[in-house]
Amino acid sequence: MSDRSIKRGFASRPGDAESWIKASDTPPRSVNDAAAFTARLTIDVTPTLRGRIKVAAFQRGVTVADMLRELLAREFPADAPENRHERQ
Repeated sequence: MSDRSIKRGFASRPGDAESWIKASDTPPRSVNDAAAFTARLTIDVTPTLRGRIKVAAFQRGVTVADMLRELLAREFPADAPENRHERQ
């Protein structure tokens, strides 16, 4: 019974302080903006529109979320004049 493997859970802490401190030094897995921070956006659409969106995403070979993120990024670019006050 004492030979059980130690399994770290989702929110478990490292066993010693040194490894806990060093754990924060690991680089992020991805450097793109979507991986750095995401926020959920919920909108109401008709079932017909939802179906058209899903079909379009499938035909393009992407997920609905990726397709809509790209669409929103194109429509609201970070360097647009109306967004400049946010970065100052």
